[in-house]
Amino acid sequence: MNAPAVDPRADPRGAAPVHSRAFRRRRAANWLVLGVTYATMYMGRYNLSFANKALSDAYGWDKTQIGAIITTALTIYGFSAMFNGPIADKIGGRRAMLIGAGGTVVFNALFGLGGYLGFLGRGTLLLTYFATVWGLNAYFQSFGALSLIKVNAAWFHVRERGVFSAIFGSMIQSGRALIFWVGGILVATLPWTWVFFVPSMLVALMSVLTFFVVRDGPEHAGLDPLDVADASSGDTEPVTVRYVLAKILGNRVTLTIAAAEFCTGLVRHGFEQWFPRYMNEAQHLRLDSPVFQKGAMAVVLAGIAGAFAAGTMSDWLFRGRRPPVALLGYVTQAICLIVVWRAPSRDLLIGAFVVNSFAISVVHSMLSGTASMDFGGKRAAGTAAGIFDGMQYLGGSVVGVGMGWLIDHHGWGAWGPSMVGFALLGALLMAPLWNARPTPRAAGHG
Repeated sequence: MNAPAVDPRADPRGAAPVHSRAFRRRRAANWLVLGVTYATMYMGRYNLSFANKALSDAYGWDKTQIGAIITTALTIYGFSAMFNGPIADKIGGRRAMLIGAGGTVVFNALFGLGGYLGFLGRGTLLLTYFATVWGLNAYFQSFGALSLIKVNAAWFHVRERGVFSAIFGSMIQSGRALIFWVGGILVATLPWTWVFFVPSMLVALMSVLTFFVVRDGPEHAGLDPLDVADASSGDTEPVTVRYVLAKILGNRVTLTIAAAEFCTGLVRHGFEQWFPRYMNEAQHLRLDSPVFQKGAMAVVLAGIAGAFAAGTMSDWLFRGRRPPVALLGYVTQAICLIVVWRAPSRDLLIGAFVVNSFAISVVHSMLSGTASMDFGGKRAAGTAAGIFDGMQYLGGSVVGVGMGWLIDHHGWGAWGPSMVGFALLGALLMAPLWNARPTPRAAGHG
């Protein structure tokens, strides 16, 4: 007999259910392994920012050429996430995560190997190799977030998702923290190629654990299914591509969030892809210097704090609403970027970077991480996450060649102000959604 997923003492008034001990233990194992796997995949995505200047130094490429690698990858990620979302909804998040992690292992290793392919020369052919390999890495990386969200949508009630998304956000940020900590050291002390080899090995290890531990939902782990009370509760039609697309594209709220996510991507990746190089070139800090290491770690810790703050506010202050929290995050981003623009002192600049990371995490955890589960529902969560994340990375694609060209021609002084307007536009898009919540079809969940 299956162990019950929810204790019969669960509050019937729409609050989060009281889960059985067996359910909590099994869910903890599931989300712990899944979260660490995605954290290692994050290492295999943000490592390029630490090789940014090393590639220029090794091959004589300017920022626009390095930006071409970034734009290729982010564009492919953006479109791939949209197409891979329905695939994850069809085949399940666990299988989709294994596909994504496997590709991350292969193409991070191949990018590192590019440093030893002297027969490709130092010009366009080698640049094309790096752009192609990093683009393929991005394709497989695009399975990560939507797979994680697809699995979690079946394990977490709608009233739990804000806080638990914060937990996942902090675990994901741990991957970013690790590459921020070791990335600068690896590039400074070893050939730059190791900043790609190390994440490849870690993702390979976590892929094995994912295979043996992670399950798509409680019913696949010997538990009863959980009614999560989201937008797909009460739906009985088959999970087809037509169903999941109609669930997302027929909803004004999801379309507005998708548009806002374009702005999120431009600000997030405009900051994250160029931040280490800015500190190196504009602030004259070595990437292995104590000042950079402490500042970078503060940026990552702020991202973790942002995820927790967002989850707590959305679940308890705004009673399950996500857009108000995202709006506050966008406004904070705009203020921080204005400070970066003026750059009155290094200490104030680093402070603005830290708070901006907090604000970026607030928005990212609410929209890509939580709203996709709520408004897509557990049956279409992969598609919603794919569209939201895809729009974010299409926005981010602008900051590759575009930001590289801008900095090449106008200097680092143009970097901060180029992102302010998009942060404010995101806030404006969130304002009309202030009271938006998912509407379950099943009676008794409204």
